[in-house]
Parts: sequence; structure tokens; C-alpha cells
Amino acid sequence: MAAILHTHLPEDMRMSRALPGIRPETGPWLRVDEAYAEQMARREELLAAHPADVLYLDPDARPAADELLATVLAELPGIGFDLSESCVRRPDERVVHIDPSAPMATLGRLCQNDFVLMQQRGDEHVLTGAVLCFPASWRLREKAGRPLTDIHVPVDDYTEDLARRVQRLFDGIGVGRPLWRFNQLWYEDPELFQPRSQYEPRRVGAGLQDRPYYRTERQTLLRLPQSRAVVFVIHTYVLARADVPLLD
Repeated sequence: MAAILHTHLPEDMRMSRALPGIRPETGPWLRVDEAYAEQMARREELLAAHPADVLYLDPDARPAADELLATVLAELPGIGFDLSESCVRRPDERVVHIDPSAPMATLGRLCQNDFVLMQQRGDEHVLTGAVLCFPASWRLREKAGRPLTDIHVPVDDYTEDLARRVQRLFDGIGVGRPLWRFNQLWYEDPELFQPRSQYEPRRVGAGLQDRPYYRTERQTLLRLPQSRAVVFVIHTYVLARADVPLLD
């Protein structure tokens, strides 16, 4: 399969030696870029061939999923989509039927982004729904229905103190005040669909920057006003080494 690559990053995601912390999202939280058509074609393939691997929805999370779909649909006309009552014409001219019975799958056919729903269950937020076509070394089926602390197992530096701070962050996300961050990873393979079991963790550490592909996710966190769910909105970029901006 041909590699689906970007040739540049947004200015606020230029590679740096030290990753920035979480910051307020001041730009659009949904974006269409140069890789849209190719990424969407790959998403269509994955949704058709691997639905159990890329889709999950707890029945109790259906109201949050419906709210998320409505929220995204309201944003689309501002970024190049044409909407009718039952269909959406994407920027690549493909027409997608809005299926109210399958909100996460519909989202997966509209946007480059993956979407992960996190909802309060007791003292923690739990993964209650997702369309995750482009996982970066994790498996949705292993994390579905699990709280934040379990989702990050076996990340070595995800300590109890960090878990408490992340939970406080989730508790503090306000409606209409999204936040964002990005990560940095190096891969041998540019494939966007990179599921990996938590029991076979990806090797990290020194030397991995010799790998030929740079992968980064712009992760926006926003609060839905009615369900109060927190949504991870994940936009994935993959660049060949030669196109990666110089370190700041």
C-alpha cells in the first residue's frame, strides 16, 4: 500500500526538542489538510474491513455519541463541507449519508480525525466510545470500557501522581474552552493503522529517531455541553524524515 504522507506540519506543531504542555485551542479543532482524500480512503477501507477493531460504543454512551455527531456536523460547513438534511458532500467530493443509527461510523467517514469519548464513571473518566482508525501502537478493544489509569498501562512514567493530575485536567475542561497538545513518534512503517497490544509494547528510547517516518498527533480535548463527555479529537500527521522541520 502506498504511503499516505504529509509534506509539512501546521506552524504550531513544528517539531521541538521539548514537547509543549497542554494549552488552550485557539484555532479550529477540526481541520482539512493536504492528505484528506488519501486518509479518508484509508478510513473507508478500515471501517469496511475491520469494524470491530476501529469502532466501539457503550450503549449507555449513545446520547454522548449523538451529541458529538451533531457538534461535528455544525462545524463542517466552515471547513469546506456541504450539508443537506441527510447527506454531506466532503471536500474530496464524496457524498456520505448521515446515519443516525451509527454516529461513530458516520464520524469516521466524514473527518480525518479519530474521536474518543471519555465519560465520568465514579471517580474516573472511562472510554465509552470511539472511532479509532489510526491508532498509534494501541488496541481499542483492549482499552474500551476502561478508566484513564488502565488505558495508560503499561506506560512506565504514568504514575499515580500523574494519573491524579490528568483526572483533575479532565474535571476542569470547560464547555467552549477546548485544550490541545501534540506528541512525537518515529516509525519504521508509515502505515496509519498501527494497532499494538499492551502486552507487546512498542520499544521506546534512544536511537529511535533514526527511523524514517515521523508521526505526530494533534490531540484536542473538548467538553460536550449536554452529556458532559470529554472528547479526544486526534488528527494524525506522518512525514518522511526529509520533510520534518528542523529542531528548534
